[in-house]
Formats: sequence, structure tokens, C-alpha cells
Amino acid sequence: MRTHQSPGIWSKVVTSAALGAAAMYVLDPNKGRRRRAVFRDKTLSSLTNITHLAQVSARDISHRVQGLGASALRLLKGRGATDDLVLIERVRAKMGRVVSHPHAIQIGACDGRITLSGPIVAGEAGPLLDAVRSVWGVSGIDDHLVAYDRPESIPSLQGGRLRNAMRPEIMQAEWTPALRVAAVLGGGVLAICAMRQRGLTRVALATMAVGLTARGAANMPLKRMAGLTRSRRTIDLQKTIRIAAPREMVYDLWTDCENFPRFMSHVEQVREIGDGRTHWVVRGPAGSRFEWDAVVTRAIRPEVLSWRTEPGTIVQHAGSVHFEDDNGGTRVSVKMSYNAAGGLGHAIASLLGSDPRQQMDDDLARMKTFIEHGVPPHDAARVEPGSKPALH
Repeated sequence: MRTHQSPGIWSKVVTSAALGAAAMYVLDPNKGRRRRAVFRDKTLSSLTNITHLAQVSARDISHRVQGLGASALRLLKGRGATDDLVLIERVRAKMGRVVSHPHAIQIGACDGRITLSGPIVAGEAGPLLDAVRSVWGVSGIDDHLVAYDRPESIPSLQGGRLRNAMRPEIMQAEWTPALRVAAVLGGGVLAICAMRQRGLTRVALATMAVGLTARGAANMPLKRMAGLTRSRRTIDLQKTIRIAAPREMVYDLWTDCENFPRFMSHVEQVREIGDGRTHWVVRGPAGSRFEWDAVVTRAIRPEVLSWRTEPGTIVQHAGSVHFEDDNGGTRVSVKMSYNAAGGLGHAIASLLGSDPRQQMDDDLARMKTFIEHGVPPHDAARVEPGSKPALH
């Protein structure tokens, strides 16, 4: 009997502990009020985003239904003659998706037969012909295109941006609202099915449910969410703030990184290790800790400061700060790209209360207070004995 009851008892113990921890987190005397306010604001923002997505998705689905109805009606009526001018515009609209220099190509139409002429990059000729064949009303193509492997000497093929091959909608980086909603709903259905299964089938369905739901909600490829791409640009942050102090003083504070724990609540320690490199110790969500090395890539006093993390660190990060005079003060413009254990790691951190966007806003506000009043904020990270005094 005890053996059968023990799982239920442990479930109750774990649930009670989780509820107690959540209550302590929300009702904390010092930070509970702010946490509740942040949670309320995030909830309202999420509801607004969900409502907007639902409205956009409804319009998208409505337009798709109308398009399917029009296609079905054309099939029922048969392939009738299409006005030549209308057909040319259809081809031109399709052509713009596969050709980097559409202005260089002349299009003619006669009784459903399309004539293409003009210079084209060699690799784009095949995709263009396939795209034109797929246009409704095209009965044939007269190909008079001149393909160039090296278009440097052709004036009409200069500039422009090479187009990627057309891919199915589900293979594109960003999905349409209707497809995102379908993915989220599909993930929910898979989650329900997973709850009714056991063993590896349950794990597989649950994994698929999480992946599909995350893909639809974040509108981001799974590789990018998992941090498997080489790019640093998983999350972009940008903020501008005005500080009532000369920009030389503000610049010097940014370059003296040992001051960062004075106004950054999550930075525990920053120390210089030579050659413009620094070592960072940062407190993460749920008591975790991250360390990495960063290097200054550009420093022009008192105008701009740029940096990036060393290759191979778990936190891939790069950023720059621009300092401008502003009526006796300084306008500070910060731009950062951030990838800590991938976009999925950022989503988990957000759920645990460590959203890097909100952190940057809070840290800049603390920096403003620190510079203008010379007193470290009460919620800054602990300053070690022997650290440098305040600026004032």
C-alpha cells in the first residue's frame, strides 16, 4: 500500500515546495512589489500580443480562404483566355521573387504565351522559367534571355541582391500568422496525445509538442532558438538614455569596467586580464552563474566604445555604445546582440525573471543614478572591499 501511495505523496511534496517558493518570490518584502508589477506588465503585454496575433491570423486565414475559393472557381470555369496586360503583371510580380535584376528583363505576352528577353545572371535563369510556368494563364514561354556567368561588365546587372531559391512556406525563417497559430495549436494537440502515452512514445510526442509550440510562438527557426547558428544575432537590444553629466565622465565609467557591479545587479565581478580583455562573472536565473572573457574592439574617447566576447564562450555577446553631447548632458545609445545558450535559453531566463531586455533598462537607470548622484543603488551587486570609490 505504501508503495502505491509514495508517488502521490512525493507529488504533493514537490507541488507544495514549488508553491511555497513561488509565494516567497512574489511576496518578498524588498523586491516582491516590483516583481508583482513586472509580472502584471508582462501578462498584459502578452495578452496584447496574443490578441494582435489572433486578429492578424484571422485576416490571414480569411484571405487564404478567398484565394482558395478563387482558385477553385477558375478550375471549374476552365483555363480561359487571360488579358495580356494582366498576364504580364502576374509574371512581373512572380519574377521579383527569384531575380535580382528584374528591371533588366523585358516581358511580352500574346494569347497566353510569354516572351522573356534581356540579360540575366546565369544561376537565376532556371528558377525564373520555373516561376513563370507556375503563373496562372501562361500556356508557353519563348526564352530569349542572355545568361552571363560574370555580370561585372553588364551595366543592367550591377548592384541588386541575389535572391534565394523559393522555398515552401514551412521552410522559411519567418512564418505567416496563420501558420504560427496552426503550429501552436498543433503543439497543444501533440501535448495532449503525449499525456496519454507512455515510454519513448510519450517522450517523442512531448519533444515534438515543445518544438512546434516554441517555433510558432517565437517565429524563429529551431536552430537559432537552440543557439546552433554561428551568428551572434539571436537577440538584439537597443536603448537610449540621457545622463546629466559630461560625456567624458560617462565614457570613463564605461571604460572602467570594475565599476559595473556598482550599478548592474546581475554582475558580480569584472576584472582586467590585459591586452584590452576582461573577465566577467555574472549571476544568472535560478542562482546560476556564467563566466566569459570579452575584448574591446574599438575605443574612441569620448565618442564610441565597442566590444565582443571571445570565441567559444557560452555567452556570445557583442555591443557598442555611442556618446553624444545633449544640452549639457550626454545621450548614451547602447546596441547589443546577445545569445546565452541560444534563444531557448533566453526564453527560459525570461520565465525565471531574468529578461535581458528588462535587465538592460534597469541597469541603465541604475547607471544614470550612480553617475548623477555618486551613490550605488541599493539593489546593485555587492561591491568587494577595496573597490574604487564613487565618481563624486
